[in-house]
Amino acid sequence: MTTTLRPTAPLKQGADGARSRTYDVCVNSRPVGSIALATDPVFGPEVCQVKDLRIDEPDRGRGRATVAALAAEEVARGWGCRRVEATVPAAATGALRLATALGYVERSRQMAKSLTGDAPVLPDGVAWRPMSEDEYGPWFAHHKEGYARSWVERGVPEAAAREKAVADHARFLPDGFASQDTWLSVLTDRGVRVGTLWLGTMGADAFVFKVEVEQEHRGRGHGRSLMLCAEAQARAEGHSRLGLNVFAGNTPALRLYESLGYEPTSYYLYKHLL
Repeated sequence: MTTTLRPTAPLKQGADGARSRTYDVCVNSRPVGSIALATDPVFGPEVCQVKDLRIDEPDRGRGRATVAALAAEEVARGWGCRRVEATVPAAATGALRLATALGYVERSRQMAKSLTGDAPVLPDGVAWRPMSEDEYGPWFAHHKEGYARSWVERGVPEAAAREKAVADHARFLPDGFASQDTWLSVLTDRGVRVGTLWLGTMGADAFVFKVEVEQEHRGRGHGRSLMLCAEAQARAEGHSRLGLNVFAGNTPALRLYESLGYEPTSYYLYKHLL
């Protein structure tokens, strides 16, 4: 039996080089699933996203998804892409095993925690206050530069990393300091500033976009205090669930989140195309 991809619609192309197309996954011309491909709207036409890959229940466990994923890579190469990316729900353990076997590497994972039980209490002498508008400008410039640099360190070309930093901040801080559903805070230890927190929303959940302990105050538990602050603020705003994203390789942060009860909800994977 031969597994192939059959287009279900014409190729969509944009003036900027963007492309997208959906396909049936077929076995001897019989549809057994589907897959959607599109170039990345931020990283551009050199990056292909696998938007969805589904195999119908009766045909699972027969290697259909593997062949479809490899065929998708050939489509991406034909589009001139140099990298392919996919998002895999944490519950889809089979899909995660398949992606890993095909050479995909984790870039980051999204985690979440249900906010139940008693509200957290900060250590003695530790408190938080809203960030001032005067503090916002330097914080924003520092954070955007660090965010772009974190993508460069993970193999993204510098120009694309900076474009992503601009796009993401425009999306999640559209009105800067006055953006709605945004809470910017400063953590203090006995009156001394030791860190900052950016809490916002993603969908119906509260979401930690950034926690940062200032260099000279690291290793003293302030990262945990910032996360407890995020939980308290999320509860105060009526949210029952708090999410975050952590880059692969950031072991200290991952261990902290796990110790606080966060669990993976999805994995962001990528693979370089040779």
